[in-house]
Amino acid sequence: MVPTINALPDFRGETVRGKPGYFRVGQAETGQWWFIDAQDRPFFAKAVNNVSADAEATHDPAARLRTWGFNALGCGSDQLALDEGLPFMAVVNFCSGEETVNLGGVKLPDVFSKDWRDYARERAAEVCLRLIGNHELLGWITDDSPSWPSRPELKRPGLLQVCLSLDPNKAAYHAAWEFALALHGGKLERMAKAWGAELANKDALRVMTREDHGIATAAHRRDDGQWSQEFARRYFVTTTSAIRKVDENHLVLGPRWGGPVAPRLRRECAAAVDVALVDYTELGEVSAGPVMLGDFCWAQNSFYESTGSRRGLGPTKIERMLRRGRLALARSVAHTSVVGYAWSRWHDRKSEAAPFGTGLVRADESAAVEHTELLTAINDRVEELRAVALAAEETL
Repeated sequence: MVPTINALPDFRGETVRGKPGYFRVGQAETGQWWFIDAQDRPFFAKAVNNVSADAEATHDPAARLRTWGFNALGCGSDQLALDEGLPFMAVVNFCSGEETVNLGGVKLPDVFSKDWRDYARERAAEVCLRLIGNHELLGWITDDSPSWPSRPELKRPGLLQVCLSLDPNKAAYHAAWEFALALHGGKLERMAKAWGAELANKDALRVMTREDHGIATAAHRRDDGQWSQEFARRYFVTTTSAIRKVDENHLVLGPRWGGPVAPRLRRECAAAVDVALVDYTELGEVSAGPVMLGDFCWAQNSFYESTGSRRGLGPTKIERMLRRGRLALARSVAHTSVVGYAWSRWHDRKSEAAPFGTGLVRADESAAVEHTELLTAINDRVEELRAVALAAEETL
């Protein structure tokens, strides 16, 4: 159900981003952030990622979305959006170029390459020009699930180690070695000692990386954090600039991460884009809006795992999932910085089975009612939940 909102709340003018006549975003005088649609009405995005319309499908996906209270199409659904007239997000995919950092599970643009800016502009022109006049486009996603080391993992190579292990014909390789050695007096042996690693030469580090063995010391994590922040800054500054150069009408949303990311990445993203896509677990760390939940789904272990060892008449696995899921989503949509959310998937993965599949539609095209019934109830009450949360804040 699409709520009817008759009047536009007063927005703080200095917070409004975007161009009139297209989707914008702004903070109301109440403190809540909202998308603002082309008709100047506040809009809270309730989307689903990767919605598809197969020729043999027996159900109309757009009709199903509306029945379940969704009002937008998430990442990976743009062709359907052009057919259905629903608000949607589109992806530029800057990671699809040839000049990439591609090693150890990482695949990112080589942001130190002399050709990086030109490539970003060319890619933005190729993708964005076709939708420059579309009034239903919520905004541009820079990349869908970029292969970035999102959180420091003690046993796997971080971004700095990966870049130090690239082929010498990569610009990021030379930039990384210049950066790392400068922090340690220009000496490989001093760097190795600080990191607690046995590195007789540069090839020794490359072997470690190819064997998926990361350096786990605090000193290396500190250096990796600084490098990752600079890498992220170059990525976000260049991609947002390239999109805005081509398309001044639409918002920039940053990447769809696909999960939590390191705080440094999140900060660099928020500084450059109009609306950052975040994981629901990160809302406690969000100091300012606007943000959108990029991949929400309660069909995961953190929602249905049992915290006790005793067997009894307590809640079942599915009861825990739905109870915790309801609470998490209701709290998230009521958050003052949140302007929308996207359910992670339309179809179940092939390896999944009901009632714990992540999609809203099963392989046989039947609805995953264990999800859709509760989502419909929450979607229909989003504006009410936000109003109640606001009233509660005002009484404190």
